Amino acid sequence: MARIRQWEMRAANQPFAAAEREVGPPGPGEVLVRVAACGVCHTDFGFWAGEVKTNHALPLVLGHEISGVVEEAGPGAERWRGQPVVVPAVLPCGECDACRRGRYALCPRQIFPGNDIDGGFATHVVVPARHLCSAVGLEDRLPLLSVVADALSTPYEAIVRSGLRAGDLAIFVGVGGVGGFGVQIAAALGATVVAVDPAAARRELALRHGAALALDPVALDVPALRKAVRGFVKERGLPAEEWKLFETSGTTRGQETAFALLGKGAHLGVVGFTPQSTPLMLSKLMALDARAVGNWGCAPERYPEILDLVRAGKIALEPFVEIHPLSEINQVFQAMAEHKLERRAVLVPEGNTGGTR
Repeated sequence: MARIRQWEMRAANQPFAAAEREVGPPGPGEVLVRVAACGVCHTDFGFWAGEVKTNHALPLVLGHEISGVVEEAGPGAERWRGQPVVVPAVLPCGECDACRRGRYALCPRQIFPGNDIDGGFATHVVVPARHLCSAVGLEDRLPLLSVVADALSTPYEAIVRSGLRAGDLAIFVGVGGVGGFGVQIAAALGATVVAVDPAAARRELALRHGAALALDPVALDVPALRKAVRGFVKERGLPAEEWKLFETSGTTRGQETAFALLGKGAHLGVVGFTPQSTPLMLSKLMALDARAVGNWGCAPERYPEILDLVRAGKIALEPFVEIHPLSEINQVFQAMAEHKLERRAVLVPEGNTGGTR
């Protein structure tokens, strides 16, 4: 038996409540992970604010950006015992027709920690061992690696799906907790990157970590933004068509801005989520021979590629993350509600260590 301390969501728009419980040994194919850290995603905020309903009935422990060390392993998962790991945010079954076709996001038996089962805002979490990503060699950075589970891997999947190549122009609308990592990934793959964000601090950070141009969508209306991008493209000798755009703000205004920037043959990756509807002229996709593609999480086999970029120093984590004790979860969510967070918040359980024992 393991004793877990966790922070439960018991009702929308109410403070998280601390609780303790005991869990038995992991079942077949499962592991018990000692949580090194769990990132706070806008989706978690949507659950907490009552904007999105969880699949599992309340009370529920939220949190799907998990890194940690496997303390116990059930039958069939023994090889993971003692391993530092990143837990993918979306865990498909790997056996159904959708999984066999590589359409993991469509898996009807997928598990999303903090939605389908208790998640990572706790000292420990029980998850399926399938698709765990080994973080051997990165033990000293294990708490920071929690953002790989979603904030880094989801834009990576969007970029891969876009077919982005060296020499392309990539535009990120919103360069906060997700878009800031997207900027770095696209730059690492050889694209020239434009960052669009209303926050000066985020624009400056993006310029230091991969962006070649940063634009303020408050100071510039859409026609002015288009003019600024086209002038930059001409100056740099970049392709005038087939731009790769990524909506990573998760706001209606960001979605409208990204759609408005579409040009001939452009690709729009819809990464951010907002429950509000956005009026868009879909005929523009036809007229421009453009496309808009969404992605739910990241294919599990891509996680090692992402960690390789981190190991190679091509993606910086520290400047885009702020660490808080897990006991401050209510203050962090309140700060999110008041739009006071500039970086990705990561919650670390007190007493838990990042590396292997």
